[in-house]
Amino acid sequence: MTDPAGLRGRFRALFGAEPRIFRAPGRTNLIGEHTDYNDGFVMPVALEYCCWIAASRRADRRLVLHSENLAASSEVDLSSPSLEPAGTWSDYAAGVAVMLARAGFEPCGANLLIRGDVPIGAGLSSSAAFEVATAGVLVDLSGYSVDRRRLAQVCQQAENEFVGVRCGVMDQFTSLHGRAGHALLLDCRSLEFEQLPLPDGVSLVLCNTGVKHKLAAGEYNRRRADCEDAVRRLAAVQPGIRALRDVSPEHLEQYKGRLPETTYRRARHVVLENARVVQAAEALRQGDLKRFGMLMEESHASLRDLYEVSCAEIDLMVELAHRQPGVYGARMTGGGFGGSTVNLVEAQCAERFRREIARAYEDATRNRPEIYVCAPGDAAGPVTEG
Repeated sequence: MTDPAGLRGRFRALFGAEPRIFRAPGRTNLIGEHTDYNDGFVMPVALEYCCWIAASRRADRRLVLHSENLAASSEVDLSSPSLEPAGTWSDYAAGVAVMLARAGFEPCGANLLIRGDVPIGAGLSSSAAFEVATAGVLVDLSGYSVDRRRLAQVCQQAENEFVGVRCGVMDQFTSLHGRAGHALLLDCRSLEFEQLPLPDGVSLVLCNTGVKHKLAAGEYNRRRADCEDAVRRLAAVQPGIRALRDVSPEHLEQYKGRLPETTYRRARHVVLENARVVQAAEALRQGDLKRFGMLMEESHASLRDLYEVSCAEIDLMVELAHRQPGVYGARMTGGGFGGSTVNLVEAQCAERFRREIARAYEDATRNRPEIYVCAPGDAAGPVTEG
């Protein structure tokens, strides 16, 4: 984990100024995958792993960025009337600055030193953590006060409209609203949410396969287009449908003949996944982890077979998890086509699970996975200690 005192010292050495520090967590999603951009329900948790940014204000309107993880630097001129994406990691920060300005919060120039604990490319929202940390520190340095719901939407717009990934608001919202020891039941249409405590004696284990297939970004956007196609076709016969959130399982089956086969399967996943999230929330309220785990398994099967966003490595990791003692449920998490699985495991079995699944996966693939035993963390915020 990043030491804020060390980060502060390295910033002074690099930029010769006293920084402010802001941290923003990554997230994993317990259940509710690909429902957020369909105005549906999700149940993520913020993680203990964060993106940390030390920053100071500049006299000009440039962002000068240095990433310790990538050992790379970049500059962005915010005064440019034609600021365009560069196709690099700095687009996430530039996009946040552009969308803050568009929302009426003109950001100042700043020096930024970035350090991330969130594994990159693991499906744990390292990009959203970077966006939220950038937004937090720019708002702070510029002297604004921005509602956290609004800030989450600004960060989502940065990824949608500047970076070009048509994600929903879940990742950014979770980074800004998470709570230690709790899952977040979020309605992605109203942005109303409920904090649901996780029972004692349970651990989250994240298994990063180390695989990220190149087709991920394009296929993600294609899945969203499939969902929008389903909405257009269903709205023609059932007025009032604005998103798949508005479609019941009964109505989907009634009008399935109006949908191409692929479109139907995509819609079926989303409609049933929304129902699973609601059922999972009730299971948590009742402390029924066995039921919760069954819903996780149903979710993974649907993502694999209907939404087709899993892959061989992820399916293997889920299969291996079910062979371990103390496992309530396992599923892929994130956009898909690689990345990580999330596993709900009895706390007393978590370390054994970590060792055994790492060994079994490496034996099967000759690739060593990264396994993290963790707990839900707190929301993004400024760091004063260190």
